[in-house]
Amino acid sequence: MGLNKIVANADIAIQDIQDGMTIMLGGFGLCGIPENCITALVKKGVKNLTCISNNAGVDDFGIGLMLQQKQVKKMISSYVGENAEFERQLLSGELEVELIPQGTLATRCMATGYGMPVIYTPAGVGTEVAEGKETRHFTMYGEEKEYLMERAFESDYAIVKAWKGDSQGNLVYRETARNFNPMMAMAGRITIAEVEEIVELGELNPDHIHTPGIYVHKIFQGENYQKRIEQLTVRKK
Repeated sequence: MGLNKIVANADIAIQDIQDGMTIMLGGFGLCGIPENCITALVKKGVKNLTCISNNAGVDDFGIGLMLQQKQVKKMISSYVGENAEFERQLLSGELEVELIPQGTLATRCMATGYGMPVIYTPAGVGTEVAEGKETRHFTMYGEEKEYLMERAFESDYAIVKAWKGDSQGNLVYRETARNFNPMMAMAGRITIAEVEEIVELGELNPDHIHTPGIYVHKIFQGENYQKRIEQLTVRKK
């Protein structure tokens, strides 16, 4: 049957996260973010965190709540345009920021999960992204190009959000809420999953499982999910 990985709540799930750690947080915009764990991290008050996430949330939700409390020392992200507090801390020098092309961010996460120390990508060659980094030339389909070497991430924890999960940590994501969650779940030294529903072992169709439980160390059923829309755009009548 394997180990039961269920813990009672977010507070217990994140209790071992300490100051100065590096954390991956799944989600895209406000979709599929581990909001219960973020709330627990704010409550715990851990500081000097390095956060790897596609974005930094908004001012009053997601990682934005951690930025308000100045818990984040460094953000490693692809898109950070919806957060005024993030902008203020960046411009004032309070927050270190590493902006990464989105495909590179995803592939560095996957490389960690696959046990690959580096990747080579053409994205960023000849730009500020490539400063101080190794490049090499490779030939593909008869065309030689320059590629930038990027290192796989090393994170203490990955925190992800799924739709359903079971006691062994098998996870199913719902539609676009899958986004960065599966690749980050693979990449964490320790992976915490919060889910909307925990189901009985064997209830999940093996063909429908997106993250096998081997990658997950702790799982709990979250509550009070807001499912907010980051930017609402409607047609004029």
